[in-house]
Amino acid sequence: MKRLAMGLLFGVMGCVSGASAVTPRALLEVVDFGPPVLSPDGRWVAYRTELASVERNTYDTVWYVQWVEGEGLERPRRLTEGGVPLRDIAGVSLSMAPVWSPDGRWIYYRALVDGRIDVWRAAVDGAGADALTHDAADVRAFRLSEDGQTLEYSVGASRQEVEAAEQAEEARGVHVDPAVPLGQGLIRSARVDGVPATQRFATGTLVRGRLLAQTPDHWKVLHLDTGARGEGAVARPAAEGAAQEGPWRQARSDDGWLAALNRIGTQGDLLQKPGVTLSVRRPDGRVIACTVPLCVGRQFTALQWRPGRREVVTTVTDPENGGAQSILLWEVATHQVRLLAQGPGLINGGRAQDSPCGISAAWLVCVTADANQPPRLERIALDTGARTVLFEPNLALAQELSRGPAARLIHWRGSDGQAFTGQFYPPAVVAAAAPLVVNYYQCTGFVRGGVGDEWPFFSLAARGIAALCINQAPYVRTADRRYDAAISAVAGAVKTLSADGAIDCGKVGMGGLSFGSEVTLWTAFNTHLLSAASVSTPSLSSTYALLMGFAGKPLDDMLRLNWQVGTRQETPGRWRQLAPQFHVQRISAPVLFQMSEQEYLFAMDYAAPMLTEGRADMYVFPDEPHQKFQPRHKLAVYQRNVDWFRFWLQGDVDPDPGKAVQYARWREMRARHAAIAPAGAATCRRGVATR
Repeated sequence: MKRLAMGLLFGVMGCVSGASAVTPRALLEVVDFGPPVLSPDGRWVAYRTELASVERNTYDTVWYVQWVEGEGLERPRRLTEGGVPLRDIAGVSLSMAPVWSPDGRWIYYRALVDGRIDVWRAAVDGAGADALTHDAADVRAFRLSEDGQTLEYSVGASRQEVEAAEQAEEARGVHVDPAVPLGQGLIRSARVDGVPATQRFATGTLVRGRLLAQTPDHWKVLHLDTGARGEGAVARPAAEGAAQEGPWRQARSDDGWLAALNRIGTQGDLLQKPGVTLSVRRPDGRVIACTVPLCVGRQFTALQWRPGRREVVTTVTDPENGGAQSILLWEVATHQVRLLAQGPGLINGGRAQDSPCGISAAWLVCVTADANQPPRLERIALDTGARTVLFEPNLALAQELSRGPAARLIHWRGSDGQAFTGQFYPPAVVAAAAPLVVNYYQCTGFVRGGVGDEWPFFSLAARGIAALCINQAPYVRTADRRYDAAISAVAGAVKTLSADGAIDCGKVGMGGLSFGSEVTLWTAFNTHLLSAASVSTPSLSSTYALLMGFAGKPLDDMLRLNWQVGTRQETPGRWRQLAPQFHVQRISAPVLFQMSEQEYLFAMDYAAPMLTEGRADMYVFPDEPHQKFQPRHKLAVYQRNVDWFRFWLQGDVDPDPGKAVQYARWREMRARHAAIAPAGAATCRRGVATR
């Protein structure tokens, strides 16, 4: 593995940079792409963009089509607005892939407009777009017939039925049963599909959904030529996918050949087997494995057939190169494999690492992004690998970033010898060793602020604070082993960077969401590495087990799977080892909690005593799930995290009078903190201290 070179670090120090203009708002307002989909004739690509609007606290989505043939490429053609983004239960925007009509004249898509989800159709020539379904219930899914004449769509309970059920519960009281998610408001306490909604767990799970979400699918048919409506199939046929013991990923060609990715190797404590193989099964059952060197030992993450050819296009995601992706093309008949494209970041269908590019017989159309390049759309020729930028809506930000110190992929070994990679964001102006803020989870593509986008790395760097986003070690089931890997990674990085004079090992902050929050607190109470911390989601706690425990077996299964704990009485030692509530007095770093209203109560076992003692500060954001998504909230979180780490690592204060109360509170915290400052910070240069 490469070790950090002093030239790599010092070569970017002392530069006065345009990166000072990379504000949290600029990172919030990055335009994202949905999956690009090629037209049936391969000449057009359709895709949707998404852009945050702080003023209206929403997101603007737009559907485009663009001509992809030839050299003189046209600008994208704006078809219509795409409505409010639909989101999963964690708050992540759902990828919306359009469906082309067979004649290439229309694209079909689901859209949330004016509080209702319908199937819409937009004319490719730009003539307009219209809702087609106009159903009393929101559309859950749809499919277009092969001839393009019939639209089938599924719905659940009507909007009126959902509203009536909410009003009935509000009037008579909510009966608390295993479906009720305790710890959050019980009536219209979440923003789902753009409106305040009541949530309940699906039967036998901890998966939240809207009230009446378990109403079975009801399929309907719309005849597009006549407008006639009717009933659809009783149930939608199951989508093609991997069986329990079948391939991990698979794709079927038009003539029945099946390409598959299978996981191999010794699983042990790992969440999944470590290796991946690529193979094809012919219609006669014969299996052809890809055994050429380019196929061996690769971490394949996506695959698809090249239309009209017996060629498989695969995506490789390289963990030793920070998750950088490359595209391979396998000619099955000749057993030849070509490297089609590679880059320092993602080459895929959007932010999701495993999403494939759009494909036709001649082209791939991919969303590309890396640590220094915001998302843009590129065309890749399947015959030659030639690449052409189709659309770059984030060009101004890319140019701004190019004027400052570039983020760099670095390699190092953790304190236990394990190899790690991460994106290092050097400070724009440095007169001495800089403070450092660390995030540990996933760092692929254009990393705005770690998983959940809450720690704006470029904005921190612009203010003289180095940042490091660390790619997590392979996920293991045993919780303390997962957490200790994070300590190893952070300790090793701090030791390496401080030895080279790049950072001050006595001024290290850390922040994270979800698993990132868990390892941040674990690091805080097991080491003296941190001078400040910021977390946004809860860790294991008694309150979590108490409130969620009414769901019964789903919670029991989750506790045993994720943390290997039973009840407090069954596994007292394991609880005392893992839960932060038993280690509050060992957390010497001040902690900023910025949490969603849906989850903050789960953290109060350890947050409340820290708040009472003036060792923590907390902000709670209403109508937010696991990952915050409302633009105003995102911006507030970004800005406060910058303020927090500037205050604790640099002693800097934003002169904005609107923040006076915030800083008065933090100054009081600092006065208390001075009395309990850990010895590790003062002696870190003699070796990173762990408890």
